[in-house]
Amino acid sequence: MNPTAMHASIANAIRISAQPRYEADQSDPEAERFLFSYRITIANHSRHTIQLVSRHWVIMDSLAERREVRGPGVVGTHPVMGPGEQFTYTSYCELRSAMGRMQGTYLMRNLDDGTQFDVAIPAFQLHTPHVAN
Repeated sequence: MNPTAMHASIANAIRISAQPRYEADQSDPEAERFLFSYRITIANHSRHTIQLVSRHWVIMDSLAERREVRGPGVVGTHPVMGPGEQFTYTSYCELRSAMGRMQGTYLMRNLDDGTQFDVAIPAFQLHTPHVAN
């Protein structure tokens, strides 16, 4: 699998795309430090204005270590997207092994009627280029 392949899911007319990348220059394999960046794009294809309320990530590495990350918003913000708008951000994940996986959900709020709903973040693999070959 290409380590920079795009992964996407659609729910409630919200499309989530994820593109992971291994950051070799910021990693130290001998110290079991593997840094990955990932770019997320949230596209609102609905007829409503939405806001990202919170995130929940499940992160696993090949050493069977599992972490869950929960928190408000993303990268210090609670983006609001009108119909047809999108929001893109980049963040990072550090693993102790050369292979792992991330997936999760965003809690979104429909600002037109106040309802809240979850949108799945597509599962994507994190791995160094030599693991992919």
